[in-house]
Amino acid sequence: MASVKSSRPRAHSAMPAKENGGVKLEENLNLFKSDKFDAESYVQSKCSLNEKEIKHLRSYLLDLKKASAEEMRRSVYANYTAFIRTSKEISDLEGELLSIRNLLSTQAALIHGLAEGVHLDSLSTVGTEESIANSLSSSEDREPSDLEKWSVDFPDMLDVLLAERRVDEALTALDDGEQVASEAKEMNTLNPDVLLSLQTAISGRRQKLADQLAEAACQPSTRGAELRAAISALRRLGDGSRAHTLLLHAHLQRCQYNMQSLRPSSSSYGGAYTAALSQLVFSAIAQAASDSLAIFGKEPAYTSELVTWATKQTEDFAQLVKRHALASSAAAGGFRSAAECVQIALGHCSLLEAHGLSLCHVLMKLFRPSVEQAVDANLKRIEESIAALAAADDWVLANPPTVTRQSGRLTSVSGTSAYNYKLTSSAHRFNLMVQDLFDDVGPLLSMQLGKRTLEGVSQVFNSYINMLIRALPNSIDEETNFDGTVNKIVRIAENEAQQISLLANASLLAEELLPRAAVKISTVSQDDHNHDSHRRPSDRQNRHPEQREWRRRLVSSVDRLKNSFCQQHALDLIFTEEGDSHLTAAMYINVDGNVDEIEWCPSLIFQELFLKLNRMASIVAEMFVGRDRFATLLLMKLTETVVLWLSRDQSFWDDIEEGPKPLGPLGLQQFYLDMKFVILFASQGRYLSRNLVRVVNEIISKAMAALTATGMDPNSVLPEDGWFDELHLSDLTGVPSSFPFLLKSIAVLRSL
Repeated sequence: MASVKSSRPRAHSAMPAKENGGVKLEENLNLFKSDKFDAESYVQSKCSLNEKEIKHLRSYLLDLKKASAEEMRRSVYANYTAFIRTSKEISDLEGELLSIRNLLSTQAALIHGLAEGVHLDSLSTVGTEESIANSLSSSEDREPSDLEKWSVDFPDMLDVLLAERRVDEALTALDDGEQVASEAKEMNTLNPDVLLSLQTAISGRRQKLADQLAEAACQPSTRGAELRAAISALRRLGDGSRAHTLLLHAHLQRCQYNMQSLRPSSSSYGGAYTAALSQLVFSAIAQAASDSLAIFGKEPAYTSELVTWATKQTEDFAQLVKRHALASSAAAGGFRSAAECVQIALGHCSLLEAHGLSLCHVLMKLFRPSVEQAVDANLKRIEESIAALAAADDWVLANPPTVTRQSGRLTSVSGTSAYNYKLTSSAHRFNLMVQDLFDDVGPLLSMQLGKRTLEGVSQVFNSYINMLIRALPNSIDEETNFDGTVNKIVRIAENEAQQISLLANASLLAEELLPRAAVKISTVSQDDHNHDSHRRPSDRQNRHPEQREWRRRLVSSVDRLKNSFCQQHALDLIFTEEGDSHLTAAMYINVDGNVDEIEWCPSLIFQELFLKLNRMASIVAEMFVGRDRFATLLLMKLTETVVLWLSRDQSFWDDIEEGPKPLGPLGLQQFYLDMKFVILFASQGRYLSRNLVRVVNEIISKAMAALTATGMDPNSVLPEDGWFDELHLSDLTGVPSSFPFLLKSIAVLRSL
């Protein structure tokens, strides 16, 4: 009973091994490592378990088996090179030990003969059939025994079997002969010189048969069952190491002979050549693995030699593919053909896993430099193609055309996708080419090309943004002009609609199209995908941090274009073609000198800013359907750019604060009206930002400080709130009659 009680806690304690990991498992294994472990008592204690405990114990033992197999696998992989080298050395030692055993057997027979008083002159004829006959005929006192007669006839019988290539019968005869010789030596039933002659004859015929079998195995015409029979017979002769080496060499020789019919040329299709070569090489490796397993089993020495040989053939295959298929494709930027060659090779190589050989990592390591070169060349080709298209782009947005992509699929996003977008011709082409690139890279993610591809696409997109910046009138692309390179010719976007289409290209590519295409090269494992439904929302959002960072970089490039766009339009608004400024301190300083002519309305430049923003708002609303946020941020950025220019114009503030004429009360009122007007139409257009309010308040404070410096109180100068109610803002110069929303909202000025 004590044994039963003591066994149950152990059975239950084994169950958490799955959860506690290797530490708990190691503790449970200590029981078996003890020198005092009694297997019989342990089994006896477990036999008293009930059905549930037996199931637990079975599960526990299965866990131990899996852990042991995993530990063995890690140990083999950690020391695989040394393991193969040691196994090879052991195999060589076995052959040497066999040779030493034969030599020792011969020497023992010679020494035995010397001990019996055999004459030295008879040793020269030992081992020949004639010496046996002479020895028997010289024995006049007795008749030869049947065994002695058999010993005389046995070598002749072996010679007949060898001459007629009757391998199985010869092997059986050799085994019988060795057995007879062994028994005769034990029982001393043969004369020593006859025994030595018999042993020498057996050894010589064995070596002759081995040479015959080796010669047959090396013949190209020896195939299939005939080859396996020869190798199996050679192994039965005791030379397993030589037999296994000959087996592998025979398969290699046949593969090389078949490869002579493949004639790659610069005009041949790389995929076809790779497929034919893969079929030959990996079929030969698979057949060699099957033959090795059938003849030699899973002996470590032979398995290691097979793995080493298969790895060498895979490396030679990879070099041929790189030389005749990948090199030209990689250099020319034909990533699709290069990727197809790699996929074909990996597909054939993966079939070897059924034979216990995993060699895909060898191919990936050797193919990766060529594939990376192909990726870089393809990205360069995309950049050059887009640059050529940008030189002829009319910068008019249109739905995507129905085109045939490299993959052979017809693509028409307007008809097949839920995302109906408009881009110019160069942006459409850029999107399609990047889509094709991601489609091609996707199947090769095991080569860790995802990060490199994303980085390359980011650089090409940045180059495209530089082209769009150069398409703005009078723009200066500082990033590309001062690095010593020559700017590429780009067609200029003449009007506001064309210029806004540049932003539509950049924003849609960076925020939607490219990130959506990049999902194809996700590096998340299949297990993560299968368990995705059980993740928390925050976990699902954090699955691709590298892609979110990549998207931020794309958006940052778009911000460069947006800044250039806003700066360009701000400069066009503020300065004339001759370089004169529409926004000067004289606009406010001279107001007090023309009291009779003053008309309270916003200054002309701010009226033009309002009109420009109105025009752009209608264009943006049409181009950015469903993307109101980007349109709002663009108008907000343009308004801030003009106001920031005013706040940072030092010459303007020098004139306001220091002369030549001081700012008067009417000038302050006009300035105050202009700033509040900006706040008003920005608020009504829903592109008012906190930053704009802050900058406007700072500007107003500076103007009030300038009036305070003259000795006047700015608070007493500014009129009551009712003053704004009397302004007829609908009579603004150039402002259409569709300005009533300002009249309805003028009361907002009093609260600002």
